[in-house]
This record gives sequence, C-alpha cells and structure tokens, in this order.
Amino acid sequence: MKRILLILLVCFGFAGNLPQNPPLFSVLSSALAATDPLAQAYQNRQSDVQVEGSGRVVRLLKDDNKGSRHQRFLLVLPSGQTLLIAHNIDLAPRIDTLKVGDTVAFYGEYEWNKKGGVVHWTHHDPKGRHLGGWLQHNGKRYQ
Repeated sequence: MKRILLILLVCFGFAGNLPQNPPLFSVLSSALAATDPLAQAYQNRQSDVQVEGSGRVVRLLKDDNKGSRHQRFLLVLPSGQTLLIAHNIDLAPRIDTLKVGDTVAFYGEYEWNKKGGVVHWTHHDPKGRHLGGWLQHNGKRYQ
C-alpha cells in the first residue's frame, strides 16, 4: 500500500524534494492527442474536423428550438474530455430513450470551444453536399 501511495505522490508531483513531474493527466492527454483526432483537434483548437468516437452521457440538455431544432446532451469521453452533441432532429430522428449513463457513439463534424467542443452534422445531408454523420445508441443508428 505504501508503494502505491509513493507512486501516486511522485506521479502527481507531491513528493517533497523529488523532481517535479508533469501531472499525470497532462502526460496522458498529450500522448492521447498524438493518436486521437478528437483529442488533437481539441488541443490544437481546430474546427471543421470529421470525428468519430463514443462517450458516456453525463447530462441531458433542453432541445435548442431556435432555427433548426437540435437534441443536445453532454458526453464525457474516455480521455476525460467533455463534448456537446447537437443532433439536428429536423433531419434525423431524436433518441427518445436516452438517459444519463448511456453510451453513445457518434460521427460528425467537430467545432472547438474551451469547454471541450461540439459535434454536429450527426445526420444525413438531404442536399448531398456535406458528409453525413450519425449517432448510435443501444444498437440503433440515428442519421
């Protein structure tokens, strides 16, 4: 038990005069960003990037009914990054059975913001000018 505590203290830089290591989260997020396009887009403040991934629903938000209607909810990704999903329910079916704690897979366009970003275009494009996206929940695809 003491060995585990010492390892944690060293990793998080709390071990007295020992050399200060960067926080474990920043080391892991830098390593993840090298291989994960979504983490890379967030770290580099990029937008208009096609991304695919999945996360756990941590909050259901009210629909955005201004202009095109969007179902909105927050995911937390395996990296710890939070992500807003804005799913156009005028062009694709809403996920009526969605609950906090559910897993949702997504494919869409990422837009950077300091809170973690937004994924939209999680639906087909009726005019065929934009790459279609989707959401998947409990084995059903919404596009």
